[in-house]
Amino acid sequence: MSNLELDPPETLCADEPAVQGIEVIEPRDVPLGGPRAMPVRRTLPSRQRSLVGAWCFLDHYGPDDVSATGGMRVPPHPHTGLQTVSWLFTGEIEHRDSAGHQATVRPGELNLMTAGRGINHSEYSTPQTTTLHGVQLWTALPAPFRSAPPGFERYVPPAVVLRDGSGGRAGELRVFLGSLHGSASPVRTYTALLGAEAVLEPGGEAVLEVAEEFEHAILADGGALEVEDGALAEAHLAFLAPGRGRVRLANPGPRPVRAVILGGPPFPEEITMWWNFVGRSHEEIAAFRDAWNAQLAEQVPADDGAPFGPVVELTGGEAALPAPPLPNVRLRPRPGAPTPDGTSGTVKRGTPMTVQESERQSGKTEFVHADQRHRYEVHVGGVVAGFTQYREKEGGSVYAFDHTEVADGYSGMGLASKLVTYALDDVRSAGRRIRPYCPYVRAFIKRHQDYADLVEDGFVMDED
Repeated sequence: MSNLELDPPETLCADEPAVQGIEVIEPRDVPLGGPRAMPVRRTLPSRQRSLVGAWCFLDHYGPDDVSATGGMRVPPHPHTGLQTVSWLFTGEIEHRDSAGHQATVRPGELNLMTAGRGINHSEYSTPQTTTLHGVQLWTALPAPFRSAPPGFERYVPPAVVLRDGSGGRAGELRVFLGSLHGSASPVRTYTALLGAEAVLEPGGEAVLEVAEEFEHAILADGGALEVEDGALAEAHLAFLAPGRGRVRLANPGPRPVRAVILGGPPFPEEITMWWNFVGRSHEEIAAFRDAWNAQLAEQVPADDGAPFGPVVELTGGEAALPAPPLPNVRLRPRPGAPTPDGTSGTVKRGTPMTVQESERQSGKTEFVHADQRHRYEVHVGGVVAGFTQYREKEGGSVYAFDHTEVADGYSGMGLASKLVTYALDDVRSAGRRIRPYCPYVRAFIKRHQDYADLVEDGFVMDED
């Protein structure tokens, strides 16, 4: 979803230490669009807090009567440096983006779009939708991967029954990112994240085991919710500092109540966020804005060389959204996150998380085939530390490797070599062949001739 404010304010959040108790963030109303705007309730970013882990934006909307507001009508607009997470409770939304993805967003289905170096997309509620209700979330990409290729993933998490202390049914849980309560999402992110929905039945109570090193935020939907021993009003967000391994949720009311649960380790970088862009400085945001508006003015060719990809097909006769004017003040970075122990001070932003810090989060290095993203990845401490990507050729029987990358801060560990070894072993086991356009993969095969038989016949190994 876009931030459709024509004069988006610069929101400077208070640089306050986290407390061991619960910090409640009240929502503010934001109209999306013109006179018949669909209203949303925004809790991130707020004056109290910029981020929860890497989560940097939370809009909560509905139940919205589409016949009165027109529903969601968001023409093509750009994003950089972030991932968008769409999670619906009711209704449907049609998504189209410049990377060629088209999807219908439905209740209980995760739709995650990676903007990376630049993407544009549109979102419209479908004609059959009468009520629209859900949340739209953004996560900030860490510095090594904020220029990653655009992408899109969809996942339907299973429902897990929540039990109370006596074993009775308390509700259901769906984990769409990360892991919680024995359920884990296979969707890979660029930082350790948690995203889940819990629906508590009337009188239901559940205690969830959570990661102590994570910050957590819980949004109440459908009524008041008890978080630990305090009451959380409808549409309010409860922030919980790191340091607790359990969270109690309870529904004291007569109707089911939903809790949207977010989490992640304190984000270790300073970000500058304005309109639909996440960057690192005023100058960078200004450059994103100018590039998008120049593209709309056809000063940049609308082909694969355009910074945000070709503008997606227009829907309903509405033109793509131009970026509004920048404020007359210099954009300032968002303040640092509180220290994990809840004391005063902030995590130093602008400094990548060290390998040792990351490894402490999970203590392992893992290699995976992220086939939906057409790449193999290496994860260190639950964070994507590198990847080698490919394009499918000849109906998928040939993988054309074209790029290998290891993030800053992870050099000197031999990850690239181990990752390519893992990838080529997987290619061999699947009976595929390769075209090593990537210079690193090509050099690796020249050094390790036992993989030379994987190269497709006729491929010239010495080509540039």
